[in-house]
Amino acid sequence: MKTLLSVNSYYYRRDGSETVYLGHNELFEQCGWRVVPFAMKHPENLASEWSDHFVTDVEFGSDYSLWQKLVRVPKVIYSAEARRAIRRLIAKVEPDICQFHSIYHHLSPSILSAVRQAGIPTIMTLHDLKIACPAYHMFSSTEICERCKGGNLHNVIRHRCIKDSYALSSVVYVESVLHRLLGSYEDNVDRFVSPCRFYIDKLVQWGWPRERFVHIPNFVDVEPAANGQPVGQSLLYLGRLSPEKGLQTLVRAVAAAGVTLRIAGHGPEQQTLQEVATTVNADVQFLGYLDCARLKTEILASRATVLASEWYENAPMSILESLALGRPVVGANIGGIPELVRHGETGWLFESGSVDELAATLREVASTPERRITEMGEVCQAIVGQEFSSARYVERISNLYAELGVR
Repeated sequence: MKTLLSVNSYYYRRDGSETVYLGHNELFEQCGWRVVPFAMKHPENLASEWSDHFVTDVEFGSDYSLWQKLVRVPKVIYSAEARRAIRRLIAKVEPDICQFHSIYHHLSPSILSAVRQAGIPTIMTLHDLKIACPAYHMFSSTEICERCKGGNLHNVIRHRCIKDSYALSSVVYVESVLHRLLGSYEDNVDRFVSPCRFYIDKLVQWGWPRERFVHIPNFVDVEPAANGQPVGQSLLYLGRLSPEKGLQTLVRAVAAAGVTLRIAGHGPEQQTLQEVATTVNADVQFLGYLDCARLKTEILASRATVLASEWYENAPMSILESLALGRPVVGANIGGIPELVRHGETGWLFESGSVDELAATLREVASTPERRITEMGEVCQAIVGQEFSSARYVERISNLYAELGVR
């Protein structure tokens, strides 16, 4: 039996990256692998026989005491605790391969060289742009930002890129500079898995060698239960309520188009969005956080889902989940979104940030006959089955493991 050491900051279903991480673990367990997770301790974690090896939580948004904050600062920069813990776990389970997901300031890149020194092949799935941008997103407040290109990492402090805080931004600056000097990512990861081609192209522009990357899309399976479900009238957004998602643009476009939008999710921009919706008289309903079952019900009850992002999106699971349920997607023409949404076939693309173009697109969606929406949904599911199924994902990842000598 082969053993996979699977590493991520969180061990519960928090957002899209955790959906991929936990799904990856489940798929390889089904294939007969022993999957050993490594993560932070957290009250919402799933049960695991390996949880005693997890490390103290580090959460920027938490209400820590001053002492707790001071204790955690060094861990953000270089976690000796995580490094010791993963070494002990490696000695115990002797993994054949290690796959990292999101680790960064929670577990810290200190663990990368510990795995390398144990002689274990290493892969990292890129859920964001952290290996280039200290603030993950290449997005600053209200716009795309590539100021750190060429090593100008001081911009993360200058523009308070982490939660608009000089203190937090300074900590992340030190962390980023240190791990560039140490070559933590460059020297200790065999291959980076990118769910979208756009990220590979962008990181190559920033100086990374193209041969370090492999394009492997995220995965979802077609939902047969969706067949025959009547097409709804409202549009649906599902995801985090934060500035880079373009939600203010979306709310204004909804008002201009005279359509109904339902928003599933929570985040720091909720109150602002509610105020904007009231000001522009947009028909927007805020549903809050929904569990998986309720979310599926909302997708099926919609006419289409919408993702109006204004940052370099990767390969959003919200799009794949919509396609798997036979609902087309209205997507901003930015980042990896156009790789998932085929204009006129599985949805509609519009210029990111344009209220007018989005409003015109929403009007087009509203006027599209239900029969045509159903036909598009059938194409969505066919493409998911061909290109984005869990079976295709396992095949692609297994081929990558084999390239690194693990069969």
